Amino acid sequence: MHLNEFAEALDPLEMTASAEFASLKASAVDLGITHSPDVRYRSRNIVMRHQRFHYLEWGNPEAQSVLLLHGSNQSAHSWDLVSLHLADRFHVFALDQRGHGDSEWSRDSDYSSEAMGLDAAAFIDAMGLDHLIVVGHSMGGQNAMRLTLSHPERVTRLCLVDVGPELSPDGAQTIRRFITETREFDDIDHFVKRVQQYDPYRSREHIERTVRYNLLQRADGKYISKHDHGPRLKATGEHRARGDRFTLDDVRDLPMPLLLIRGADSNILTADGADRFVEAVPDGKLVTVPDAGHNVHGQNTPVFLDALVPFLQT
Repeated sequence: MHLNEFAEALDPLEMTASAEFASLKASAVDLGITHSPDVRYRSRNIVMRHQRFHYLEWGNPEAQSVLLLHGSNQSAHSWDLVSLHLADRFHVFALDQRGHGDSEWSRDSDYSSEAMGLDAAAFIDAMGLDHLIVVGHSMGGQNAMRLTLSHPERVTRLCLVDVGPELSPDGAQTIRRFITETREFDDIDHFVKRVQQYDPYRSREHIERTVRYNLLQRADGKYISKHDHGPRLKATGEHRARGDRFTLDDVRDLPMPLLLIRGADSNILTADGADRFVEAVPDGKLVTVPDAGHNVHGQNTPVFLDALVPFLQT
């Protein structure tokens, strides 16, 4: 059983009258995040590449388009506070990537960055988007880079959040351990306490407001995290040799501006690794956000927005 509201068919679902939107606005007030009093916000579905994808659409369709790609074990709702703030001046699309959130799970268990990059390309084709800005966090950043390298003519600006060619193995292992240990719970409070241990930057109230987006309740009453835990296909061919990660060589000729936002306390992207990444990009900039770890946009949203918005508006 799903715990959150979302469109169940191809017809869009208006979200601004929902209790979930009221909860989101309460979090925005707590954090001092401003937004327009008249927000356009819809839950929608699309079928592409023989699979159903769910996405959230915010803002004015005539404005500059921004595509947001979330990290592993997360969903499009991880961007809600960011989208709420941007909705008065951008047309924002937050995509639930395959096997995550309210999108369908992959029938062939292919969750490679190559497959997800192709999903993103199909999505921008289906939406008729050109010259868009792409923002990706962690896994979503890998996928955003894969999309950008394959279709540089479609992307005008690229923002990556706490991800790069060189990642800390210890930090990656910490994330894998957290995902493994948060698969199944008897009650929601247990899940909330586990998230608090992993993410000390957010208040319990904020975590409780977002928990419904990350859990399903099974028929036996237990709660499970809402992404595909099944076996995954390994990358093949070229991507087996190089892995899903992009390299420093991949970005040396990147034709568009790149903003890298790193959490000061990140255990995934080291300060040295971030510096080497940005130095390799012809037009690269690094902003380090204090009081934040890997999930920068959720852990210190106001300062994250201070870094992101000027880049989007340039």
